[in-house]
Amino acid sequence: MEIVKNTVVTLKYTVVDPDGNIIDDGNQPLVYLHGGYDGIFPTLEEALHGKKVGDQLKVKLQPEDAFGDYDEELVLVEDVSQFPENIEVGMSFERVTDDGEEDMLYRITDIADGKVVVDGNHPLAGTALVFDITVAEVRKATAEELSHGHVHGAGGHHH
Repeated sequence: MEIVKNTVVTLKYTVVDPDGNIIDDGNQPLVYLHGGYDGIFPTLEEALHGKKVGDQLKVKLQPEDAFGDYDEELVLVEDVSQFPENIEVGMSFERVTDDGEEDMLYRITDIADGKVVVDGNHPLAGTALVFDITVAEVRKATAEELSHGHVHGAGGHHH
């Protein structure tokens, strides 16, 4: 069966950066609903369209096609008094706007001299990604999967 809109695709894959450092070892297969359901990066989905079980491909995504370019404006320096006492580098938190809406996810990247550096960029922002993919399985999506817009069952979403 060919990968077309409204098929469920299972991929065996690895992801490395341009220097060959492993980003994702693909320990668990990637299972997604094909056809614009935002289950994978659009450029990757386009490359997979029309492929069949057993097909292998290597796809390089530039930062703008993956987690975006690194944005220096998303790096903020805040006073340590604005945070709980038990904070550590690497912790993440959601910033909440003045009206109580969740804004975005930030990571603490440094704590020094009474200041906390937080970064709203995805950890892989600014990084090109190289996907090495083998199409492991393709099947028609169920009516329920189509109505929910995601895969159910093994490798997919569980309600």
